[in-house]
Amino acid sequence: MGQLLLLEPVGGIAGDMFLAAALDLGVSAEALERALATLNVPGFRLAVTRAESGGIAGTHLDVVVDEPQPRARALSEIVALVRTSGLAPRAKEAALGLFERIGRAQASVRRIPLESVSFHASGALDSIVDVCGAAATLDLLGWPRVVAVPPELGQGSVETCHGRLPVPQPLVLEILKGTPVRLGGPVGEAVTPTGAALLAGLCQVGPPPQFTPRSIGYGVGTTRWPDRPNVLRMTLGEEAEAPLRLGTGSVSLLEANLDDCPGQLVARAIQVALEAGALDAWASPCTMKKGRPGVVLSALAPEERRDRVARVFLAETTTLGVRVRKVERVELERELVAVDTAYGAVHVKVGRLSGELMGAHPEYEDCATRAKEQGVPVKEVMAAAMAAWRAVRPR
Repeated sequence: MGQLLLLEPVGGIAGDMFLAAALDLGVSAEALERALATLNVPGFRLAVTRAESGGIAGTHLDVVVDEPQPRARALSEIVALVRTSGLAPRAKEAALGLFERIGRAQASVRRIPLESVSFHASGALDSIVDVCGAAATLDLLGWPRVVAVPPELGQGSVETCHGRLPVPQPLVLEILKGTPVRLGGPVGEAVTPTGAALLAGLCQVGPPPQFTPRSIGYGVGTTRWPDRPNVLRMTLGEEAEAPLRLGTGSVSLLEANLDDCPGQLVARAIQVALEAGALDAWASPCTMKKGRPGVVLSALAPEERRDRVARVFLAETTTLGVRVRKVERVELERELVAVDTAYGAVHVKVGRLSGELMGAHPEYEDCATRAKEQGVPVKEVMAAAMAAWRAVRPR
């Protein structure tokens, strides 16, 4: 069993509510402040108080600004602050990913280059504290898997530095692209841009799995909703081990031993078997009777393609027979995600087990095509594709 951190945006989610809920859960305020101090950003302190909303007692947090702040901080400046900080490596990577996500969303909404994005006055300081504090919090908790219930975004309008905007404001919706949400909720902004980034960048958003609660914390927001408590509930527990999902449908394993077949014909048989519908095909060296070297030609095929692949083995090689048996496979749920790179669009294959991210790999053919078009090594395109996917991936 692994650790699970469940977020329930009862009244919404914002960066300060996330930190408040974590402190209420039992995260050390001193350890959090030590982590934030490594950013070397002066002029703020955390004011932590007990609070109540709708009959639920919890913790409220304010970022108090004690010194004048720059009128604006460019995204590049904030990224430099994080890179040179003393945050733990994984926390630093998470914080950079969150700022990248917010920055790209701002650039898209305002139709400006990413390098022109900036955060204004105290809002920049709040964002730095909230984003880096959330990353440090997960590091202090040992990086549990984070799952969030889809939030209600609120309704009506909200006052921003750009004037009065509809709720959810465009930046929030842009950040939450690809993330399950619910429309409606309280009249006002229930999910702030930083809260949206935490959901999209740190969480798997959807129905929670079975787990055993161990600790519970409530982060209390500033606004008071008339119809619900304005709290973010955070529950730390132990997740039940998810059963491995067996592949659907019958899969056949086909094999043939070959000791008198030229290597070129073996390679040809693999190619034609794949073209005939095999899920995979390969050859393995073996030692046959009287010490003769040989190969075992193998293929996996769906039931409806079995006979076609067996015919390939018989037609393309010197074998007189093919062994066939049914097998079961444990499969990841697969998804192809298109990402934009400096070299062009590339698909990334993402694998999940019961919703949990297990890995991601760029599609080689896409990368090879882009590399040929741009005259660069394939490995550069692959690295760029993974960097682009990390910037937008849901956790």
